[in-house]
Amino acid sequence: MRYRPVAGASAAEAPAATTPWLWGRPGAASTPRRPGSSGGLVEAVLFDRDGTLVADVPYNGDPARVAPMPTALAAVTALRELGVPVGVVSNQSGVARGLLTREEVMAVRRRVDELFGPFDVWAVCPHGPADGCGCRKPAPGLILAACERLGAAPARTVVVGDIGADVRAASAAGARGVLVPTPVTRPEEVAAAGETACDLLAAVRLASYPSGSGAGRAADPGPAPGPTRARPRAVGGGR
Repeated sequence: MRYRPVAGASAAEAPAATTPWLWGRPGAASTPRRPGSSGGLVEAVLFDRDGTLVADVPYNGDPARVAPMPTALAAVTALRELGVPVGVVSNQSGVARGLLTREEVMAVRRRVDELFGPFDVWAVCPHGPADGCGCRKPAPGLILAACERLGAAPARTVVVGDIGADVRAASAAGARGVLVPTPVTRPEEVAAAGETACDLLAAVRLASYPSGSGAGRAADPGPAPGPTRARPRAVGGGR
């Protein structure tokens, strides 16, 4: 694979070309499901990290720069109160580009867990766009790995993200995707999304409706995206 190591890093630290990084307890989510609440609830909700759960700081390896997105804390809390396991699925190509180390990715993960409480699973792709892995979104590998770790069926899982790659990865995995547009979301991504929400709390409410009902898209259209992106997609640390 094409890997430019961080200065001082050994070749052994290069990410495997086909393997995502996973954190979490296999087959057992730490979020206890509320008795009698299983019904039509989803089995898991997986969030993109940068631009979805936390502000997108390009190639961020500094925990001090982690800041939750609006309503993100409330959305995660609401899911936990229902007993729905929550996870994070994130592209971190800065590792392959030599701009981040595994330790820095882990430090940011720990800070996110401090702010939100520990997530039940983390699935991170450390590869670059040309590495040919199966986990870099829009490939389905991160969603499938997270679902397997949680013991959740992809068809009963919702993936929430801010760009088209997030919802395309959900579709490829057989999961349900909800797009939460931001100023860097492309208009064509919004148009192509099956379901959108104006913020994460609205996305969580939308997840409580049966897939395909259309209830959430009409009620929560989200902000109108600008005609151009604020930055190239390759710049973001989670892209």
